[in-house]
Amino acid sequence: MKPGAIFRAAYCVVLLGFCAACASMPTLDDVSGIFSPAPKPDPAAEMPALETQIFDLIQAERLKLDPKARTLTLDPELVDIARKRSAAMALKNSFVVGGDPHASATMLMDDDAKFQGMIGENVAAQHYNRAGINVDVFAKRFVAGWLASKPHKENLLFSDYNRSGVGAAVNGDTIYVTQLFTTDLGLGPHDGSAPPSQVTRVASPQQGKDDDDKVPLRGAITPSDQ
Repeated sequence: MKPGAIFRAAYCVVLLGFCAACASMPTLDDVSGIFSPAPKPDPAAEMPALETQIFDLIQAERLKLDPKARTLTLDPELVDIARKRSAAMALKNSFVVGGDPHASATMLMDDDAKFQGMIGENVAAQHYNRAGINVDVFAKRFVAGWLASKPHKENLLFSDYNRSGVGAAVNGDTIYVTQLFTTDLGLGPHDGSAPPSQVTRVASPQQGKDDDDKVPLRGAITPSDQ
């Protein structure tokens, strides 16, 4: 690399660092002459980064705790449904949406009439204060909370799940997060014999897998309590 290129690269780094510092500094009002605090980032703008960080942490935990677990693929359809689920929770400040504790399963089946298999759902909420949202810290808290809960841990560690989506939403001082996991268990697409709204609740993903020859699966879902 030519010396001039090194100089230009270093100059760019210094310039960007200077601009970042300026963005966090108080601003002076030209009329009043009073310094006002720098505006904090909009919490809603932090949600996509939070979703990505949670997905990456869950992926790492699965492979660490069960090296044989299938690698999760981030599914855009599941991301969209998880976001809708979290937005609905945030709107009502409740984990139950419209009286249906299986809202995500219903949403998925409405959007994909051919889906057949199992749906696992983990939801949680956290409050934040005026200091704002540290994406890394909050992602670790969400994942740690799920790992500390037996049904949520069973969901995220179920080795057959191979697709996932994370959605986050904020309302007031509370962040709501939904993570969905799915697998078709090799059953193939739904053949239309069951109504789209049918949801079979099972106590654990493993039970759903063990009972798949007894109960026609059309969106079996595991517990989604906070």
